[in-house]
Amino acid sequence: MNEPVDLVIHGGRIVSPETVIEASIAIRGETIVAVGAPDAMPEAKETFDATGLHILPGAIDVHVHFRDPGYTHKEDFESGTAAAAFGGVTTVFDMPNTIPTVADGETLKVKHAIAASKAHVDYGLYAVLGEDTIDKVPELIEAGIIGFKCYMGNTFGRIPTPSTGAMLEAFEMVAPTGKRISLHAETNSVMERRQKRLTESGRTDPLAHLASRPAVVAVEAVARAAILAEWTGARIHILHISSAAELGPLRDAKARGVDITGETCPHYLMLGEADYARCRGIIRVNPPVRESVNNEPLWAGLLDGTIDMIATDHAPHTPEEKTRADIWSVDCGFPGVETQMPLMLTEVAAGRYDIRDYVRWSAVNPAKVWGLYPKKGAILPGADADLAFVDLDHAWTLRDADLQSRSKISPWDGRKVVGLPRHTMVRGRFVMKDRALVADTKGHGRSVHAIQQMPEARPLHTDETLSAVTADRPEVAA
Repeated sequence: MNEPVDLVIHGGRIVSPETVIEASIAIRGETIVAVGAPDAMPEAKETFDATGLHILPGAIDVHVHFRDPGYTHKEDFESGTAAAAFGGVTTVFDMPNTIPTVADGETLKVKHAIAASKAHVDYGLYAVLGEDTIDKVPELIEAGIIGFKCYMGNTFGRIPTPSTGAMLEAFEMVAPTGKRISLHAETNSVMERRQKRLTESGRTDPLAHLASRPAVVAVEAVARAAILAEWTGARIHILHISSAAELGPLRDAKARGVDITGETCPHYLMLGEADYARCRGIIRVNPPVRESVNNEPLWAGLLDGTIDMIATDHAPHTPEEKTRADIWSVDCGFPGVETQMPLMLTEVAAGRYDIRDYVRWSAVNPAKVWGLYPKKGAILPGADADLAFVDLDHAWTLRDADLQSRSKISPWDGRKVVGLPRHTMVRGRFVMKDRALVADTKGHGRSVHAIQQMPEARPLHTDETLSAVTADRPEVAA
């Protein structure tokens, strides 16, 4: 006689990029074992009634800053992953600009231990790819990363920007490994020159930040990174696409066969220059929220596949750090991992796109791009039981005071939304249920690097390039 499964979920409407179906889900341990008609489900130890709810693959946010270690007064892995759970997010990728910067294997091991002890949801960890970390590529991969982060422009933590020469060499080193390189694609020299001129002229108002980082800094950086990726065969991902102008070089690179993907964030889709007067320093983020004329082209870029996914760049700070009078002294970023899903589902309710599109952008594409599909990002037999149970009709209001994040200050306070994550399940276990954090789920999250399977890397542009770079690195040449 077959052993009963642990849980069968009945009554929900299951969403994939292709369809929405009424079906049941059977779960054994951490894994989905069956999806189908209620009477076809195996015997279960427990059942759960999801009537009235849509069941989505848990969102995968490939861009968060949980500030742990080094800035835990802003956020840590416990509070950040609790916020993720309340936002229907079941996997997060955390950035390396902590203290110390994740730039070597030992530092990465320490961060793994921190995350494993605190996380409510699954996670991946980035490592820095910079001027001085090229030789660390093998040990960082061995220690367990989801990918590399290259800062082409200045941002919080002031991680040095590599020269183009170092970027080329770094891309050559990473390409044969198959790992993807995520890029903060803004040209640093232009921004620093502009900011210097603005400060010298006495500009300290919020819009000065936007003036210091015109869209051309992103356009140039995306085009340059794409050329280096094309030459080396490196896989790259463009973070936080903020302007319509970036879509040109992104489309061109994809058309040339470059393995390039991109993300945008709700604040670039839904906010504009008028919000600076309302939010002042709260809205300061890198890249900046741009003129509202960019909103519609970015939506179009998501819908036509130029932009592959939605992320948040969740970047928490304290209220004091966000409300200083001088914009140049305001820390950049704000929380977003908890608000992304309701913000995006509101646009589903408004008819801008379909719930199936949202599942593609929030779960399926991130899982595929990072080699986690179909273990993550799918509601299929064999997949991890990562589920977001959503009431698509629930109208409510976002309140900073209600955020799980330690950073309770954002541009979204008071915004009316439609669509509420009611429950969140990570690998077969509820971590948020009935809008409450489930006890004893701290430490349930695990690193997803162990299940990552990236496709075979493409060859470098020329054998001569590889020989030049690996002449003194036999471990890479091998």
